[in-house]
Amino acid sequence: MKMLFAAAIAAAALPLHAVELRSADVHNSDEYPTVAAVRHMSETLDKQSGGRYKIKVFNKGALGNEKETLDQVKIGALEMNRVNISTLNAICPKSLVPTMPFLFDSIAHMRKTLDGPVGEEVLKGCEHEGLVGLAFYDSGSRSIYAKKAVRSLADVKGLKIRVQPSELWVAVASAMGANATPMPTGEVYTALKTGLIDAAENNVPSYEGFKHYEPVKFYSRTEHSMAPEMLVISKAVFDKMPKADQDMFRAAAKESVAFQRARWDEQEAKALAIVTKAGTQVVADVDKAAFKAAMAPVYTKFITTPDLQRLVKAVQQNK
Repeated sequence: MKMLFAAAIAAAALPLHAVELRSADVHNSDEYPTVAAVRHMSETLDKQSGGRYKIKVFNKGALGNEKETLDQVKIGALEMNRVNISTLNAICPKSLVPTMPFLFDSIAHMRKTLDGPVGEEVLKGCEHEGLVGLAFYDSGSRSIYAKKAVRSLADVKGLKIRVQPSELWVAVASAMGANATPMPTGEVYTALKTGLIDAAENNVPSYEGFKHYEPVKFYSRTEHSMAPEMLVISKAVFDKMPKADQDMFRAAAKESVAFQRARWDEQEAKALAIVTKAGTQVVADVDKAAFKAAMAPVYTKFITTPDLQRLVKAVQQNK
């Protein structure tokens, strides 16, 4: 009888309708800043909801690449996803703005912008596609890495460079004079090692985390992009939540941003130390002015509407 009574008490203590949401990420490390940030968000939700909500992170591409998992989120087959914002460019026009090359002057400028009205407008810009934007995570600055130093546009000319599967990033690489090669993240290491491509571009933690520093030893700080990561939740899932729970999710996501940024800054310094020790040469004397000037045709091609032009201007003025 005592055992039955104890079991009844334990059952009564369990939260009603406990929900575990799945969130996808392609990064290999369990401690990668975005992976850790979503786990942190889960801990916050668990406490604030009394155990009614938790998030389980499936990283290492366990549920597919970013395009595949995003398609699942759009129809509600997967609840959440952390993706690079460029993955959204083809379906959410406003996501183009923070993706544009040389848009932000610094990490501080990027963070200030994304924390403000422009950021909120971009987060809301995918709802017509079944995606609710919850937060932006840092992805640092993206630079070119290759088997040779890249200091000028002449050094890029003719390079077969891997870019994200995005029309915008094909245009950016082409404007630099490179031969753009769109490719999923998981294929880049082998492509670099076998010579299928000559170069790639990414932030330092990704360069280190995916071990791309093993086949290529020159990391040239072009810093051509500070495009953020974006955390999205399926609108089909989100719309079924009570308004109070939706607000709780938004607040927990925003709270996780500070956690992610702190982890990002630590990870970037750690990754830089690892690749430098492994023999990577970090090239700082890059002619950024020439690279930036070469991007004019890219802006002409993609920032085509008054709405997008307004947002770009708002970013440029928000310094």
